[in-house]
Amino acid sequence: MIREGNQRDIPALLPLWLASTTMGHPFIPAEYWLESLPMVRDAWLPRAQTWIAERNGEPEGFISVLDEQFIGALFVAPDKLGRGIGAALLSHVKQRYDNLSLEVYQQNERAVTFYHAQGFRIEASAWQEETHHPTWIMRWWADQTPLR
Repeated sequence: MIREGNQRDIPALLPLWLASTTMGHPFIPAEYWLESLPMVRDAWLPRAQTWIAERNGEPEGFISVLDEQFIGALFVAPDKLGRGIGAALLSHVKQRYDNLSLEVYQQNERAVTFYHAQGFRIEASAWQEETHHPTWIMRWWADQTPLR
């Protein structure tokens, strides 16, 4: 089930975020993510529109959209990967927005491949000064012509 999140969900989402982001970014020291947790908790998640995939009341993944167009997070619990949760969450927001963008680390090949399969296209590259790693800026439009 996918439901809209609210401020009360943030404490339950933080451990999922930390486990998923640490696993998905082994090229970045785990300490960086631990140091980022307060910013995610206090600034980023409260500003975002979030939807949560849950089973039996437990979050299995979530997606957060900032400013009605930027996917600031799409995280799935590491033990739930490969079950279609990420695709379902992405489909959920695609039904609500006509234009979505995101930033993904270039070294996170699993995520880049996933987003590409979901219709996102690389639009630009960027550099994350805090982590010293390059990223891709990817975009999806509702009316884009599918690639064959």
